[in-house]
Amino acid sequence: MGKLVAAAVERTNHSVKYVSAYVHLDYPGGDVPADTGVCSDEIIRAYRAVGVDLQKEVHEDMLKNWADYPSKSKWHQAHPDTNIDHRRVPNLMVFFSRKGDSLPISLRAGDYSPGDIVTWDLGGNVPHIGMVVNLKSRETGRFLIVHNIGQGPKSEDVLFGWKITGHYRYFGPPSQEAH
Repeated sequence: MGKLVAAAVERTNHSVKYVSAYVHLDYPGGDVPADTGVCSDEIIRAYRAVGVDLQKEVHEDMLKNWADYPSKSKWHQAHPDTNIDHRRVPNLMVFFSRKGDSLPISLRAGDYSPGDIVTWDLGGNVPHIGMVVNLKSRETGRFLIVHNIGQGPKSEDVLFGWKITGHYRYFGPPSQEAH
């Protein structure tokens, strides 16, 4: 977990323009250009830095469990797509609940630990995702969240900034847990 959290915090040193365009990616190990991305790309990059390829992990799970994912109904896909599926927050929510721990949503800051993944609804059914890190807010004492909501990756005190829709803990596949 320590290396994963450190990788998420390290992401805040990068300049990233918020670009949500569909991009053809190599597989496995594909990524959008390093200076672009969305909220999910910061999560993907943190895991990749510790040897977990969410593109591959999500794709393989979707191949076996297509009906459990919203891609067919929400985006009208006929089959999994290695270019985009892992970049969609609703897909990551299903993946983390299937392959990690789905934790209770709470209004107690102490229930959220470094390395936890949190998802939100920004309003109007717009999903967002971030990772709890081991840095604390001077004002509230809460752990900060590394996320990208348009100004690049930042660590901010936004845990309760929007309606929380998911709380997960995932350290990688059993054979390569990212500690």
